[in-house]
Amino acid sequence: MWVPPEDKDPIVLQAPTRKSAALFGAVNTGTGRLITMLTSKFNAETFELFLRKLLRHRKRSGKMVVILDNARYHHAKKLKPLIHKHRKVLRLDYLPPYSPDLNPIERVWKLLRNKSTHNQYFETLENLTRAVEEEVATWSKPNSTLQRLCGII
Repeated sequence: MWVPPEDKDPIVLQAPTRKSAALFGAVNTGTGRLITMLTSKFNAETFELFLRKLLRHRKRSGKMVVILDNARYHHAKKLKPLIHKHRKVLRLDYLPPYSPDLNPIERVWKLLRNKSTHNQYFETLENLTRAVEEEVATWSKPNSTLQRLCGII
């Protein structure tokens, strides 16, 4: 950033930390309903918990297709029993490498960042997660915003 020499240098606030949080999410492209799970990290165990949560939100008569990137934990051997048990109602489709834009949830993440975290300073990780959770809570019921954003026409 260029600053005229007669002005004072700008100060950019930042929190010097290596703390992080992980947010799993899936959007129903038909209704716009968002299902999320906040956790401390991405791994096979937390992903399995998220899949179980998704299965609880499935309509009894319907099948569920989950579009995934090729993260290592998506292919973990630990998931095989769960996937096999629910193979009639759950299908995991993996995107080709380097094509994250094909996944509808990526559009949701972009909108979420714009609405809740863009150009804001969060003093603590808890403040950041609270802001994200508040925005996500507004999308936990079927809504037209995410339906239009992620709908397949």
